Amino acid sequence: MPIALPSNRPRERFYRGGARITRFRGEAAAAAREPEDWIASTTTIRGESDLGLTVLPDGRMLRDAIADDPVAWLGAAHVERWGADARLLVKLLDAGQRLPVHAHPHDDFAATHLGRPHGKAEAWYILEGGVIHVGLRQDAGAAVLADLVSRQDSEGLLSLLHEIEVAAGDVVWVPPGELHAIGAGVLLLELQQPEDLSILLEWRGFELDATDVWHLGLGSDLALSAVSTVRRSEPEIASLVHLAPRTGSVFPAEADRYFRLERVDVDGATGIAAGFSVVVATDGRMEVGGEAVHRGSVLLVAADEGEVVVDGRGELLIARPPAP
Repeated sequence: MPIALPSNRPRERFYRGGARITRFRGEAAAAAREPEDWIASTTTIRGESDLGLTVLPDGRMLRDAIADDPVAWLGAAHVERWGADARLLVKLLDAGQRLPVHAHPHDDFAATHLGRPHGKAEAWYILEGGVIHVGLRQDAGAAVLADLVSRQDSEGLLSLLHEIEVAAGDVVWVPPGELHAIGAGVLLLELQQPEDLSILLEWRGFELDATDVWHLGLGSDLALSAVSTVRRSEPEIASLVHLAPRTGSVFPAEADRYFRLERVDVDGATGIAAGFSVVVATDGRMEVGGEAVHRGSVLLVAADEGEVVVDGRGELLIARPPAP
């Protein structure tokens, strides 16, 4: 420990992207549709048996390693509350094109209608900026959304949402049910619940089979019932999208029940508190637990490693599950 993780980029996703991840990670060029790096993943792409899972340097799946010794990886308090469920998926995401307008279900909906242990709350730390769309500008009932979806009226769907310019260092909190879309050119670090569940209101222009995919097999009426139809005021949007503090916890307190992200400004010797964590270097050159890191380095740390010593100059993002 810590374990340096290479990128884990499922191929042939439904949207274009990946070049910005390649530059950030300092890796060889990728294919045109590898826009996501699934980091420390115990989660598969929906419908797949192993695609998306992280493989450790010793050849084991991280999912299996945690199942074999959950206390060592996740800590006794975590295991006492949640068992061997890591409760976290971290991704790098490069929008090579605008993503479709979509939302994700909440825990109760996912359990009741999909038989899944989690919904999909998510939050982003922006690494390279651009335009995002999030939250309704006005109330829009399910009938209105269903009509726009049936006509694949992309302009109409986008016009319902707040359009926001984001820059490096901004954070975006996306609660379950919130409609959103990421604009072309944005590179972000995403923390989310460990599921691949999206209600996609657009498919035209994407590599998607709309008849099977967009409503998660539930039918349009039931799927749209998981989507928020209530407007977000400007103050509410400001609470969802804002500049991250220079140090400390960066997401709104509402997100802490799902996952946590800490920003660490490294200037000399410091430490990373014990606990299961994903460490991403965004700038500088440092040693983390004796491992040389630079912009784009990604490390995995198990709970039983204890405090990890850091030295050098730069910036780290520390992703963790919720506090038990």
